[in-house]
Amino acid sequence: MTLPDITYTLRTASPAKTRAEAVVVGVGQGTKDVEVTAGAEDVKAAYGRRWRGMLATVGVTGKAGEVTRLPAGQEIGAQLLVLVGLGKADSDGTYSADAVRRAAGAAARSVPNATSVAVALPADTPELVRAVTEGYLLGGYTYTAYKSGGGKSGGGKSGGGKSGEDSKGPSDVAFLSGIARRTDAVTAFEEAQILAQAIAGAREWVNVPPADLTPPAFADAIEHVAGLVDGVETTVYDERQLAELGCGGILAVGMGSEAKPRLVELTYSPDGARGHIALVGKGITFDSGGLTIKPGSSMSTMKSDMAGAAAVAQATFAIARLGLPVKVSAFVPMAENMVSGSSYRPGDVVTHYGGTTVEVSNMDAEGRLILADALVRATEVSPDVIIDVATLTGHMVMALGDRVSGVLGSEEVVERILAAAEVAGEQMWPMPIPEWMDERIRSSKVADLNQHDWIRWGGGLYAAAFLREFTGGLPWAHLDIAGPSFNSGGASGHLTPGGTGVAVATLVDYVREMATDQ
Repeated sequence: MTLPDITYTLRTASPAKTRAEAVVVGVGQGTKDVEVTAGAEDVKAAYGRRWRGMLATVGVTGKAGEVTRLPAGQEIGAQLLVLVGLGKADSDGTYSADAVRRAAGAAARSVPNATSVAVALPADTPELVRAVTEGYLLGGYTYTAYKSGGGKSGGGKSGGGKSGEDSKGPSDVAFLSGIARRTDAVTAFEEAQILAQAIAGAREWVNVPPADLTPPAFADAIEHVAGLVDGVETTVYDERQLAELGCGGILAVGMGSEAKPRLVELTYSPDGARGHIALVGKGITFDSGGLTIKPGSSMSTMKSDMAGAAAVAQATFAIARLGLPVKVSAFVPMAENMVSGSSYRPGDVVTHYGGTTVEVSNMDAEGRLILADALVRATEVSPDVIIDVATLTGHMVMALGDRVSGVLGSEEVVERILAAAEVAGEQMWPMPIPEWMDERIRSSKVADLNQHDWIRWGGGLYAAAFLREFTGGLPWAHLDIAGPSFNSGGASGHLTPGGTGVAVATLVDYVREMATDQ
């Protein structure tokens, strides 16, 4: 399954003359009055003196996220005029890519019954062309696989996009831009669609009910999509092979479930690669907390505990589809953390891939155990950098809230991740790994490391310090996406309810930058 069957085009047409059923234009909060944004000038001119009074009558303010729908009348070619607020402009009078991306997302949900739409939001640079395209495609994403007639997704073998073949919406969407004929604008437009499909694919997997996305099913889903992407090779290890490899962490976490663990490894090796990155993603397909069982209310969104794995896999596919000249080795450990007579126990000692022993005390701190095996596997391919992505700790949510990811690790890698996140429009914040965390993670009296020490403070930092022990001293960053990986509320901007696909865009933009390194 892919993005909805919609024809997307990039055009130079005037929004006032377009014959689309609906035309979307931007408005902002000016110092004295509501302002039209770049791209909407022709529409304002078509209404002439009526414009200001019309907006005032219906209470348009230009506030970010505000959407107003009006019958277009005879002044313009469209039947429906949609005004989308972008908020206040920057000091230079322009709007950021983030503001445009959010506005485009809101616009996508405002025209459910139109058969054709023209979007005339600010798009006078390649960066804004990308933002408006991504925002619109992602803002219109819905997950309907389990709605009546929606078409059950069958284990989540999705490449991304709107679930259900009968979903309502336009069949033709035109993005209007004065630079539509420029090569760099066309490239930005086409690449934005590839990236949006990858983000939607990550959302799709996160949204699949956990009974239908067990580790074996998730591994099959990744392998299925990988088979559709040129240049990506896949290896899947089952529980017997994991035992032969000595992946004690993955096996320990998965031993309590009837759905046995897996490890998926993806490789993209383009000719003339200018670098090599290893990506590692946490794939806990459902987290009950194990014998350290979670309260019932805390389990309701735990199907999303594999969001890091979804992000890493879909980022790899996007990088390959974009043809970026950087080798990617991706490692996706998967397990279901369940309660049974065979569950791992407090006091157990796990021997990880590579031989490090770990004393286990908290069955609900399972993510670091499966990541440890995969991180050591990643070091063996000798990458230039390792990045892991995980819904790892509630501590990070307490520290940064549910919209900001924490980034920890090697200083230079963290700085580059933050730069990539800014380009991608994802909120991330640097966090430290204090030296004194070394003492805490080595506090076990019976093993090399202690998985968890039950000290309330600094748990997110502790987890990162623990993971660092398995990176072999290579440049590395850890993205804790526990907060922003799942949206339990309503739609906002380009973010829709459920899985968000966070980190996919940041990883892709990080690799884009790597491709420019000499």
